[in-house]
Formats: sequence, C-alpha cells, structure tokens
Amino acid sequence: MGDQVKPVLEGSRCTVCGTVGYPAGANCARCATPTAEPLTLSTEGVVWTHTVQRFAPKSPPYVVPAEGFTPYAVGYVELPEGIRVEAILDCDDFAELDRAPVRLVAAAPVPRFATTTRQQSEVR
Repeated sequence: MGDQVKPVLEGSRCTVCGTVGYPAGANCARCATPTAEPLTLSTEGVVWTHTVQRFAPKSPPYVVPAEGFTPYAVGYVELPEGIRVEAILDCDDFAELDRAPVRLVAAAPVPRFATTTRQQSEVR
C-alpha cells in the first residue's frame, strides 16, 4: 500500500484563558481576545452523544448517491483537549456508539470518526 496522509483537525487554543476551539480561529470564542494560537487536535476520542439520520437530507445541497440513501450516524466526539467536535460516525451497528472510542478517519469535507470495530473490519 502507498503512504496515506493521516487526517488531522486543526483547532486553536487561547493564550489568555486556555479555551480550545474548532475549527481554528484567530479570536478566542470564550473571551473574544485575538490571542488564539494554532493547535493540532487529537485524532482519538469518545462518542459523547449521537443520533441516526434515517432520511435523506434536503437536496440540494445533499446529493443522493447512485445506490440510494443509507442511514448514517452523526454526533459529538469528545477529545482529550476538552472540546466536542460534531462529526459523522462510521460503525457496524448504531447501538455500539454509546461512549464508544473512535478514531479520526477523515477531516474534510466534515470530520468523520470510526469505531474501533469498524476500523478492524475494514482491514480484513
């Protein structure tokens, strides 16, 4: 296999109050000072909460794939930096998402995390 670039989430941390933000910004979202510095966020976290999108979103902007719509999970992943990032959640079973450990698998166009079991099944 060729070298794959690992996805990263670029956030920022305020040098005054320590607040971490995502996506990265020059101003702190908490104290509004222009003192935020770039911070690469962790690629592993825990699902904080989630829901399942069981119907196709409005089109446009959503484009229904040729094979048709498939339900998917969306939720917040809590990272060690103390921030929760909204993301698409890849899993084999929606029931396994409660407080599941996940790893970042894509950063664009939106963050996408996968459960450990999902990552193992893709390796086989």
